[in-house]
Amino acid sequence: MRLVAYAAVALALVMTGCAARMGDLDIPDREAIYDRPLDEMWPEVRTFFTQNELPFREDKGSMVLQTEWRQEFGGSKVAGFWHRYLVLGKRESPTQSKLWIIRITKSANSALSVAGKELDWGVSRAGRGGGGSENGGTPTGGEFVPPTTSPEDWEEMMDAPRGDNSYFAESGQGSRDLLMEWKVFRSVAPKLAKEENAPQPIRVAKAPTAKEAPNAMAIECGLPIIGLGKQVKKGAVLLLGEMHGTQEVPRFVAQTVCQSMVAGTPVTVGLELPLESQTRVDAFLESAGTEEDWLKLMDSPFWRSPYPDGRGSEAVANMLEQLRQLRSRGLDVEAFVFDHPKAQGQQRESAMAATVKHQVESAPDRFYVVLSGNIHARTKSGLPWDKKYRPMGLLLEEELDDVVALDMAYDSGSAWICAVDSKGVKDKLDCGIRDAKGRDNGDRFFVHRWDGRNDAGYHGVFYVGPVNASAPAVHKGLGRPGENDNSVHPLKDEGSSFASVR
Repeated sequence: MRLVAYAAVALALVMTGCAARMGDLDIPDREAIYDRPLDEMWPEVRTFFTQNELPFREDKGSMVLQTEWRQEFGGSKVAGFWHRYLVLGKRESPTQSKLWIIRITKSANSALSVAGKELDWGVSRAGRGGGGSENGGTPTGGEFVPPTTSPEDWEEMMDAPRGDNSYFAESGQGSRDLLMEWKVFRSVAPKLAKEENAPQPIRVAKAPTAKEAPNAMAIECGLPIIGLGKQVKKGAVLLLGEMHGTQEVPRFVAQTVCQSMVAGTPVTVGLELPLESQTRVDAFLESAGTEEDWLKLMDSPFWRSPYPDGRGSEAVANMLEQLRQLRSRGLDVEAFVFDHPKAQGQQRESAMAATVKHQVESAPDRFYVVLSGNIHARTKSGLPWDKKYRPMGLLLEEELDDVVALDMAYDSGSAWICAVDSKGVKDKLDCGIRDAKGRDNGDRFFVHRWDGRNDAGYHGVFYVGPVNASAPAVHKGLGRPGENDNSVHPLKDEGSSFASVR
């Protein structure tokens, strides 16, 4: 019997070692099994959530707990997403147990929700009940309603896959979070074996100027991006070639940054904004995010262009707010701009590549996420109208050691797009909401690399699900994004027509 006990402890430590070798962003492909009965494992699970300041309500009779709602990029005024964990203890055998951890997501913006998949604000473990929807419940309101079934009754429903590491739960708004399950396992399993073997908590990427940084579990970065972990390395450059003007791509960038920093890697974001915007961006990231700070950020010709092409969208402005919020909490995030709008054609590509190269070589111990239009991110020469064209991505790949270019993949929806005027007016762009036709690959954000590259020079894709158009942050005045406010410093009407919305 004693040998069996030693074997169980050894197995737990071996599994913990395997988990430790995985990157903190790598999504596991297997469940974590505890070599302890559920009754022995569960108290340590409760302790984990208590110590990491994740308040919860518990149904003590069935080994089920549910955390309170937390806002994505907590404290931000613009995130619009909340998350909570539903934790279910399951008996694997008389001597083994495991956890199912379901991350439930709620969006305050119905435009970002797939039709028919809205989730009640209820607080029961099924996402309903407790007076949530019937009584107008809020993310923190209502009473916990004890479930009428055991965790084992969920097996058939929870084992129905919806893409990698995603399981059907509560109208598609809940996804099984294997990464979180292993985070709990790596903390709990060694304690069950021997207290001194407990691993040290993950250290986030702390900003040099910050007095202290939060615990990794204190930051809500959204549902883990599938496949991201293999791309996050110090000195690496991840080029994201986007279609401008969606709500989803800036959120993908913000989540990438947040998840990378929480896993311990400092991040620098590159944005295709004019070089003269750098001072304003720096000042905003260091600011308190007041109304005056917003006005200073937006007080430039770029944000007030009569032909806004999507780079100055509400979503981009809100992403800057999310980066500011992360930085204010002590995380190591920086941002730079690299567009040279006065240059044209090949001269512009070369200038942008030189700016990005300078940033990377100046701080090689950081991970770089560079967002640009999908023409600039290519790593092969030639375009239909210019066979000798050498995009920024190609120039960077020739000069830097680790460059990965990903093309945007998405499900159908809409985007704010500028195109040549449909009436044929020379040298005039028509900007507005357009249909965007894509391919459905589920609702989860993911990164996928191919073995080689395609004809455009992309090494893979980053997928953002169904897309929704993001309007310009500033139409006329200098109010907050989305306010369409013309009450502060109204612009002089010089006869320019603003973007049309169709």
